Amino acid sequence: MACMTRVLLVDDDALVRAGLRLMLASAEDITVVAEAADGTEVTDLVDRHRPDLVLMDIRMPGMDGLEATRLLRARADAPEIVMLTTFTTDGYVLRALQAGAAGFLLKHTPPSQIIDAVRRATAGEPVMSPDALGQLITAVTTGEPAPLPLTHADAQRRLDQLGPREHEVALAVSQGKTNAQIAGDLYMSIPTVKSHISHILARLELNNRVQIALLVYRAGRL
Repeated sequence: MACMTRVLLVDDDALVRAGLRLMLASAEDITVVAEAADGTEVTDLVDRHRPDLVLMDIRMPGMDGLEATRLLRARADAPEIVMLTTFTTDGYVLRALQAGAAGFLLKHTPPSQIIDAVRRATAGEPVMSPDALGQLITAVTTGEPAPLPLTHADAQRRLDQLGPREHEVALAVSQGKTNAQIAGDLYMSIPTVKSHISHILARLELNNRVQIALLVYRAGRL
């Protein structure tokens, strides 16, 4: 039997939460363990329910999703976090990814894709669509809406710390490839890919593979 993925929903709109709960209920391997209407509730609910993943709105009254993400990802046992956004109007997206979010979903994403994104994010896979990834690249290269804290030269120096094989994996991650795709392209086993990614994250002091992608973009290596 598949392991059950435990999800915490965080959105100030009760209708959005109800819709997400209904979508996720159709998946036998996903269960919603709790809901919150404000970022201030998140830490306590994570302590009580131990979710594997948090689906969190960016814009909320009280504590927004950005600050809640920073607080959660500072913990050693932090769950994965996927932000919910309208994207085209949310100026917080890049900052949320820099804070440690594993990715983001548009609120009108089809149910099957939301379910797939939950599974992938929990497994450490990227959850951004190619279109969204393209818009992120544009945002990073133009410096809008939230430029990376590193300069182009700093990003290049950090990537130069990687060995040749790690660099290849980092480039593949920045292209939005899954571990299985990277393994096939680079003739590695999936465990080897996972090991390389873990080493890259530790060496570059990053939170997740989305931040690897952002660093690659800033360095101009894509």
